[in-house]
Amino acid sequence: MIGIYLSGTGNTKHCVEKLLSIIEPGAEAFPLESDISIDKIKESDSIILGYPTQFSNIPYMVRDYINKNSSIWSGKKIFCVSTMALFSGDGAGCAARLLKKYNAEIIGGLHLLMPDSIGDVKLLKKPVDKNHQTIVKTDEKIERVGKKIREEGIYPKEGLSFLYHMAGLFGQRLWFYNKTTGYTDKVKVSDSCVGCGLCSKLCPMNNLEIKDGKAIAGPNCTMCYRCIDNCPKQAITLLGKKVHEQCGYEKYC
Repeated sequence: MIGIYLSGTGNTKHCVEKLLSIIEPGAEAFPLESDISIDKIKESDSIILGYPTQFSNIPYMVRDYINKNSSIWSGKKIFCVSTMALFSGDGAGCAARLLKKYNAEIIGGLHLLMPDSIGDVKLLKKPVDKNHQTIVKTDEKIERVGKKIREEGIYPKEGLSFLYHMAGLFGQRLWFYNKTTGYTDKVKVSDSCVGCGLCSKLCPMNNLEIKDGKAIAGPNCTMCYRCIDNCPKQAITLLGKKVHEQCGYEKYC
């Protein structure tokens, strides 16, 4: 078994790695954007696929990745793990339904609450201690689930049923569908940018580059918030106009 994940602020990376270490100690996890992720999937029979939920949907980068590599999924056993700041209905089911079209076998689904990664919307911000408690509770859930899988071979089925599907569809996805149908070109870079280049190195889509001493954003943002939450000058925004907090798993653990 291997893990493949998209992780903006480290939440999903942590969850996939922790779960994998319990189920199969010594197994490795790889970022979805890495050059070797496709080869690792081809070599493996069982895969934990982890990603954050956005507006009750999977990030477009994950959907694009599954579609572009449609030939590699046939016969693979996939455990879909969706991280989310609020209940998002069928976060795991969104990827599961797509993977089934390419003849993958979905062995389970898991929803894990984690701190929000959206640093430029003040309404979503929570105290550090509350985010820490969220991680503690989620770690306990991962340990329970991982032990049950390792000892009994029983995978949870969260997000996979029709009722989960309806909850995700009517909870958020219908109302915000236009935000998840493709990549976004709404990334904004303020004059505070000093052209350090960190954002361009971190971006999983290579959507940022440095020109004339300033970061320039392209049209292919996958809304992972990696650049926004790591910019040393808080010069990048997406949904909001100001960075209220730079989020990250390490800050809350």
